[in-house]
Amino acid sequence: MLQIRGRPLRLLLSEERIKSRVKELSREIEEHFGEPFLVVGLLKGAFIFTADLVRSLSIPVQIDFMWVSSYGSSQESSGHVKVIKDLDTDLEDRRLLLVDDILDTGYTLREVYKLLKLKGATEIRTCVLLDKRERRKVSFDADYVGFEVPNLFLVGYGLDWDEEGRNLRGIYAVE
Repeated sequence: MLQIRGRPLRLLLSEERIKSRVKELSREIEEHFGEPFLVVGLLKGAFIFTADLVRSLSIPVQIDFMWVSSYGSSQESSGHVKVIKDLDTDLEDRRLLLVDDILDTGYTLREVYKLLKLKGATEIRTCVLLDKRERRKVSFDADYVGFEVPNLFLVGYGLDWDEEGRNLRGIYAVE
């Protein structure tokens, strides 16, 4: 049985199911954008999802990353979003897709979205692998959602618990 920090893990989404949904999302995104655009991935949690998503796209994209945090080593969002590494790309008059691993309280995506708008992006679409609607504290919905998931603490496929579990190929609930 898989464990993390002495706690058992229960498989929620298999690697195969994730791969299939990522391909579906890439087709939806291509239908909207139809031409090259900028993908902004949020580190660290979305790095695997972002990589798989852009490899599934058939139109050219540029990629940049921001590193933001609202969790620290906790399982709960602090509600305060801290930018650890900002973008290197100029966003003036750019269309972009903002990619994150999970949308739960909404604080992180709402704040990053506002920041990217201030930097001059003309259009921002959002894509999340996981959506925990029941945890929403602020009004924010992603344009593209991989899976709606229950209010469980999740690890794997880039998601972590204090830097552990990111390398798991599926997504697991910490029991």
